[in-house]
Amino acid sequence: MINIGQFEINRVIESEGPFLEVQSFIPDADQAVVEANRDWLMPRFIEPASNKIILNIQSYILRTPRHTILVDTCVGNDKPRPGRPMFDRLSLPYLADLAAAGVRPEEVDFVLCTHLHVDHAGWNTQLINGRWVPTFPNAKYIFARTEYEFWERRHLDGSEGPVPNVYDDSILPVMQAGQAVLVDADHQIDDGLWFEPAPGHTPGNVVVNLQSQGATGVLTGDVMHHPLQLIRPEWSSRACEDAVQSAATRRALIERYADTDTLIAPAHFASPTMGHIISKGDGFGYRLVNED
Repeated sequence: MINIGQFEINRVIESEGPFLEVQSFIPDADQAVVEANRDWLMPRFIEPASNKIILNIQSYILRTPRHTILVDTCVGNDKPRPGRPMFDRLSLPYLADLAAAGVRPEEVDFVLCTHLHVDHAGWNTQLINGRWVPTFPNAKYIFARTEYEFWERRHLDGSEGPVPNVYDDSILPVMQAGQAVLVDADHQIDDGLWFEPAPGHTPGNVVVNLQSQGATGVLTGDVMHHPLQLIRPEWSSRACEDAVQSAATRRALIERYADTDTLIAPAHFASPTMGHIISKGDGFGYRLVNED
């Protein structure tokens, strides 16, 4: 757990480990740059033997003085994902791990999705008696309107891509249950807690800003997938809808927070994940912060 003023931040990990070879996920990555930064990238962030990036699929738990909030809901169990075999019909102890962190589904007040990709919206729902139903029965699910409408259009015109089921099984049931709230991309969720537009990875992608008692933090979602993108912010992942816009958004965020006290909480950096952006050579690096 890490505190930002009166906010408590904790993580629930669904899975973590080697994912894809560097250039398979970040097509522009230069192996010479990887090797030049081997001293801090390996073995924590890149597996040396395979040259695979290590990714963390996780949720953040935010506790404010008034609310319990879950940010991004991973892949989910039982979801048919034939286009992504590593995510297909999982059976993982996510809800047990959430309970071990002190949160039962009925205690969650808000679910925030930084965007609606397969690994950020899966536990929005769970399979009960053959139906997908909201996992968090008392929560309002906050979606940026631009993001929701983008995936709704993709669903209706059949252009969702290699993971076509996400809208059907992880978004639509929440809408039908009346638990979804569509908001502007700069929506304030609670005192000192608000969305900020961060387009590129997806059109309605947002980051979540935290501010309490003079301390600040930002949950960056998929603006950055991996520390390699600190070294070269222009390197977008293959999962980005608009690689050029994604790179511009990423560089702006990195330059804004480099060498400051603002805590960075990325979605996918290897554990312990949270830390600070620092200047390093002709680019940037990362200083991890250990959780209590």
